[in-house]
Amino acid sequence: MIQVGSCIMFSFCHLVPRISNLCASCDRQCMDLSSAKASTPSFNYVIVGAGSAGCVLANRLTEDPQESVLLLEAGPKDRTLGNVRLSWKIHMPAALTYNLCDDKVNWFYHTLPQEHVNNRVMYWPRGRVWGGSSSLNAMVYIRGHGEDYNRWQREGAEGWDYDHCLPYFRKAQCHELGGDRYRGASGPLHVSRGKTNHPLHRAFIEAGQQAGYPFTNDMNGFQQEGLGWMDMTIYEGKRWSTASAYLRPVLNRANLRTEVQCLTTRILFDGRRAVGVEYTQNGEKKQVFAEKEVILSGGAINSPQLLMLSGVGNADDLKQLDIPVVQHLPGVGRNLQDHLELYVQQQCTQPITLYKAQKPFHMVKIGLEWLLQYTGYGATAHLESGGFIRSRGGVAHPDIQFHFLPSQVIDHGRVASKIEAYQVHVGPMRSTSIGWLKLKSASPLEHPIIQPNYLSTDTDVWEFRECVKLSREIFAQKAFDPFRGPEVQPGPECQSDAEIDAFVRHKADSAYHPSCTCKMGSPSDPMAVVDPETRVLGLEGLRVVDASIMPSVVSGNLNAPTIMIAEKAADIIRGRPALSDPGVPVYQPGSLETQR
Repeated sequence: MIQVGSCIMFSFCHLVPRISNLCASCDRQCMDLSSAKASTPSFNYVIVGAGSAGCVLANRLTEDPQESVLLLEAGPKDRTLGNVRLSWKIHMPAALTYNLCDDKVNWFYHTLPQEHVNNRVMYWPRGRVWGGSSSLNAMVYIRGHGEDYNRWQREGAEGWDYDHCLPYFRKAQCHELGGDRYRGASGPLHVSRGKTNHPLHRAFIEAGQQAGYPFTNDMNGFQQEGLGWMDMTIYEGKRWSTASAYLRPVLNRANLRTEVQCLTTRILFDGRRAVGVEYTQNGEKKQVFAEKEVILSGGAINSPQLLMLSGVGNADDLKQLDIPVVQHLPGVGRNLQDHLELYVQQQCTQPITLYKAQKPFHMVKIGLEWLLQYTGYGATAHLESGGFIRSRGGVAHPDIQFHFLPSQVIDHGRVASKIEAYQVHVGPMRSTSIGWLKLKSASPLEHPIIQPNYLSTDTDVWEFRECVKLSREIFAQKAFDPFRGPEVQPGPECQSDAEIDAFVRHKADSAYHPSCTCKMGSPSDPMAVVDPETRVLGLEGLRVVDASIMPSVVSGNLNAPTIMIAEKAADIIRGRPALSDPGVPVYQPGSLETQR
């Protein structure tokens, strides 16, 4: 007993100074924080990331002149010297591959080697510039299906069903065809249809009907299912990013301040409350404070990365990197979802594809026309037709998406087209392969470890096999008879299921739609990171508003849904009543027993 008591006394005596030192350290940190707050400018809201969501929030929150906002962006402005033409690589729609292949305005992420796709490392471009990925993407405006949002509600995102999301799609949008119950006509985001009327686009839509699929005149409206003309975020021949739509028109507001080329390295906490952020700019470490809230809008990679760097995430993982734990949230970085796609390519017997347009002489002509008039082949991204179909009977709404292009794309556009050819981008919309991302180190300069787990389920393999077969069937229709040459990819030698599966493993690649890594859900969900009000669980003064909070990936491209999320979140933050449009009709196929 004496020995045990002595050990206890000995331990306690040695523990007292440690506790005293720890308390003193905490007191010093609190004093440092208090003195820093006293000497540093503060804002009501600090938004991290001037991307698809951040630009929307900066606009909407500063509509109230009493609210001050600081918008931080890791990359540069999207215009050189304020000039569109000097930044043609961003603003010319046809030039989109330049920035997809350039790390100046692009985070240039890469995944781990993917076991089920021949151990290939996948390339993930993400925007690091005003407008974020809306300044890099292919400008396709797709909302997803109404049932995606009803599913969100069932997954715990209360108040995010289609009835409550559609009004925010409308609020954001200004469609050139005018408004109706589905389309908006007075929002800041201009949306248009293609102007080329290319014969190959017409052939694709006609071939879809010949194959038994319906024509849809608005795949963002009543009827997603079918083939038709795509909506695009292009206005007067220029890319219409969220920087153009939301940020630039309000830069003169006295209550909005923007900073660029600043990497946010951690969130500052006072106990369990987020009170600001630390960032580096021009080699200098800086701090800024938020009187009301810090809002993360860095996207599906940067937002969870910043949370983990700041001590919010899986406690075991954080402790391994010696990051002090502020809040144990095991869902941070989990639930990673993306769309995988591949190209089915057909040689064209007529010289009408974009092959010649990619030759230097023609590129100069196209570029000059765009620089002078914002017209011509430079004024479109050429993804002007597409569609959605169901992979099999029993599927309630489309789970396969097509983007048709009258050209051949090789290696993300990093390799020039070799022949006159056309292609369809095709892939499943609701993959069952779920991934994750984690910190590689405690350094904010290191990219996180990205593991999407592509094609890790039998369901995903089967769906991709059907994607190839159904695409080939459309290309075999009569509408393509005047244009159809030999199949380029997968190629006529690829016929059996095993051969198609091998082709998929060799050629499938990311559609650049990472999402769901800060899942929105009920506080009772152990994997939820934010609640339906977009507040980070267990903490105060901290929200996440971007594609990372999607409970599950939507059936389509992500830019339009991300803008909608920010529009809706802005009303939540401002305490406004949620918009709603109950009972919006959504197309139902005549029978679910058959595939079409």
